[in-house]
Amino acid sequence: MSAQITVVGLGPGDPGHLPLSVWEVLRGARRLFLRTEQHPVVPWLREKGISFETFDYLYETGRDFQEVYRRMAEILLSEAAGGSLVFAVPGHPLMAEEAVGIVLQEGPRRGLKVDVLPAMSFVDVICSTLGLDPGHGLHLVDGLRLDRQAPVPAVANVIFQVYSRLVASDVKLTLMEYYPAAHPVTVVRAAGVPGLERVEEVPLYELDRLDWFDHLTSLYLPPCPGAAGKCHYPLDSLVEVMATLRGEKGCPWDREQTHRSLRPFLLEEAYEVLEAIDQEDMYKLCEELGDLLLQIVFHSQLAREQGSFDINDVVEGITAKMLRRHPHVFGDVSVRNSAEVLVNWDRIKAQEKGEKRPASLLKEVPRSLPALLQASSVQTQAARVGFDWPDYQGALDKVFEELQEVKQALSESRQAELERELGDLLFAVVNLSRLLGVEAEVALYGAVSRFRRRFQYIEEQARKCGRDPASFTLDQLDAWWEEAKKVERAEKKRNNFHAGRKPRRFSE
Repeated sequence: MSAQITVVGLGPGDPGHLPLSVWEVLRGARRLFLRTEQHPVVPWLREKGISFETFDYLYETGRDFQEVYRRMAEILLSEAAGGSLVFAVPGHPLMAEEAVGIVLQEGPRRGLKVDVLPAMSFVDVICSTLGLDPGHGLHLVDGLRLDRQAPVPAVANVIFQVYSRLVASDVKLTLMEYYPAAHPVTVVRAAGVPGLERVEEVPLYELDRLDWFDHLTSLYLPPCPGAAGKCHYPLDSLVEVMATLRGEKGCPWDREQTHRSLRPFLLEEAYEVLEAIDQEDMYKLCEELGDLLLQIVFHSQLAREQGSFDINDVVEGITAKMLRRHPHVFGDVSVRNSAEVLVNWDRIKAQEKGEKRPASLLKEVPRSLPALLQASSVQTQAARVGFDWPDYQGALDKVFEELQEVKQALSESRQAELERELGDLLFAVVNLSRLLGVEAEVALYGAVSRFRRRFQYIEEQARKCGRDPASFTLDQLDAWWEEAKKVERAEKKRNNFHAGRKPRRFSE
């Protein structure tokens, strides 16, 4: 009679779930090996006088799980050559048991007979505990292999092997590529085991805040048909292109760039996005946002090469920040209006920096901002503590007051004070814009863009006449200016007509 390895399952954890056939094998085994001692049935086996050896020591010395399971299978196969043995594993022996798979494959090749005695799996008790019907669709995913086995949001998913808070954190970040941040997740520990079972539902973004994960913990995610999987155009491809451009055989120009040398391009792309918004050109906006995204990926690649951070850190950081700073959406905080949102935002921001109160609210405004943006930002910060006009009327009166002071400085030929008075006038106009809900920088940028288009129209008309614009009278130039405004209005009507069209995907 050839030597034999009998593989049995210990069930999900309650001795009452242990099949009679398995119990008879365990009780009669001359040599019994357990994959791990960390299972609720094991103390009960000791009480019944069952002797065994375990492979827990391999987990302390192996480089990874694959190495542990290969060594475990090799030991079993070698031991079985000297006589039959029993190998017991948690749950069902064919459910996520890699060592069993190796034994099943290699045993017959070495002349060993391998039998498998099934037992109840963790899936059975999870379905019972949560009242699930697998017939409606249930996808099983190994939490340690999410990089190779993706969840299927259209059906229910059970994620197993979420045995620690660290694993839960990694699982959360991966799942957030497929599910909304607030998607409900049911955390189930020791399902079906009296005294140990614990079940709690949390939003996905809070998953790793729980501190009771162990080797018997799994996750249940209900279907989310609207989240059909990763986006069709993930950042990975763009990141890989940039890494190639910066590589040894990449583009000489890209390889020469630094964070500082890219500054003007970042600013330029941001303003081109603003221009597309101002023109209400959705096709151009799609393209310009891509150019701006390229700058972000470029800077992230430079930081990656320096060992500082990479694009994943950028995305993870801003995602976590948005979740923290919106407790009224992702938590249990209630707000009545946007003003309370801003108050909470400032409070959370201060907590993040470990400050009870900033030395000055105005320190939050970078001095490197363009003057108009800086003016609007300092006014906004001051307004958050009540230093503001009650409505736009006071700001409008202030504009007229500052304009009068400019006129007075001109009439009295006080040239030295003219710059100051004009600065005060501009500051007052920015304040008025803010109270009217208009971004001064965007408004002025739009005005400059309109002037450029209209003046270029004048130049074009002059060229059609074969003359320089300076050779025409001001009346003629003004007439063309008015024509340019009419042309703009007609173009805007055409753009509005096509506004519902889907933006094309840019490949250039």
